[in-house]
This record gives sequence, structure tokens and C-alpha cells, in this order.
Amino acid sequence: MMDTTGTEVPRVAVFRKEHFNAAHRLNNPNWSDEKNARVYGKCNNPNYHGHNYDLIVQVNGPVDPETGYVVDMKHLGDLIKTHVTDRFDHKNLNLDTDEFRDLNPSAENIAIVIYNILREQLEPTLDLKIRLYETERNFVEYPL
Repeated sequence: MMDTTGTEVPRVAVFRKEHFNAAHRLNNPNWSDEKNARVYGKCNNPNYHGHNYDLIVQVNGPVDPETGYVVDMKHLGDLIKTHVTDRFDHKNLNLDTDEFRDLNPSAENIAIVIYNILREQLEPTLDLKIRLYETERNFVEYPL
């Protein structure tokens, strides 16, 4: 990307890490109980189960020559708190949220939902990537 003088504007990736706890149940209502149990195992527990999610929000963009920022990290943190953690923290995703009432709350779908929520809040010149850790060893990224 070039500025108005034809000088290339550096692009930088910035990251904000947040955390939330939530319960969910992976279940396809179109399948039998046996198939749900076979495909989802413990994650299909009818009484739900929970995770301590770690969320990393990556924003890529040009460095503003006036502020030196890609995005104000305080503002980004406030956006995540207002639109993600306040919405999902200590909730049963299946029962307490509109986003997952009819959408299986897999880590993949949670990351896509978070992306779509935050994408609306950021300038279109900024690129966004979501990394969601469901456990220390299992995480997803969206988009690729």
C-alpha cells in the first residue's frame, strides 16, 4: 500500500489475547443419539461440558503515520470485551446465545462467529484473523 506521496506504508500484524469460559454441547439434531455419541464422543454430553477458551485476535494493516498504530489496542480490547467476551463468557453457548441456537458450537463455528462480529467493528482497510484455543493442544484459525 502506498501513501499519497507514493511511499510504501509498512503493514504490521498486531495481536490481542483474551479469555472466556463457556459451556456447549456438540450435537446434530438430524442424527440419532447413537450417531451423535459416536461422532462427538464426550462433547455430546446431554448435560453439556465447558472450556476455558483463549482467543487471539490478529489485526493486520498499515501503520498510521500520525499515531504509529495499526489499531489502538485499547480500542480493540474494548471491542472484544463488548462484542465477544461479555456476550459469551460464562454462558451455555447452545442455550444462552442467539448465535448458536441453531448452529453447532464447534470451535470452528465459534471462530467464524467471532470473526463476523468483529469484522463489522473494524475499518475495512484492516485484515482480521481469529485464533481460538479450545484446549492447550486444540485450536482453530479463521480465515485461512
